[in-house]
Amino acid sequence: MAKSAEVKLAIFGRAGVGKSALVVRFLTKRFIWEYDPTLESTYRHQATIDDEVVTMEILDTAGQEDTIQREGHMRWGEGFVLVYDITDRGSFEEVLPLKNILDEIKKPKNVTLILVGNKADLDHSRQVSTEEGEKLATELACAFYECSACTGEGNITEIFYELCREVRRRKMVQGKTRRRSSTTHVKQAINKMLTKISS
Repeated sequence: MAKSAEVKLAIFGRAGVGKSALVVRFLTKRFIWEYDPTLESTYRHQATIDDEVVTMEILDTAGQEDTIQREGHMRWGEGFVLVYDITDRGSFEEVLPLKNILDEIKKPKNVTLILVGNKADLDHSRQVSTEEGEKLATELACAFYECSACTGEGNITEIFYELCREVRRRKMVQGKTRRRSSTTHVKQAINKMLTKISS
């Protein structure tokens, strides 16, 4: 059997937006009411996505890490879920600065990410409209989902699967360009040697 593809996903967002609840809902199809919001955890999960077995390592950041810790998490991850709470405008406003830090740490590569508005079940307390979420996702050039870790509405599984697909696509593209560039280097080296010989 072929070795499964490994994908490292990290979840970021302000404390209290429901990052852990989202991960747990994805992994167990359940909602947990009580957990320690200061704990960061890494989960391993295997899934078959588009007929391919993928092993996800999902890092659920605590949302209270210091800068050094956060940068370490950003270096580690290959795909990112940026979560905000639709009832908390402040958490939405923290998404862009977060994306800028990611860009800084990951450059020159483009960051693979998905934007998620959580707590869609609390529509009556909404502070961020769906349109605003969509607009921000367009600016960030990423997919956008609204969901509720509490009720399971919105396709939470699809969020993680889509991110895995994106990371795999990027890896394939980068793999191809890498191979191409190494043959170019060899050609250039041979040409240099030939020019030296003939001159």
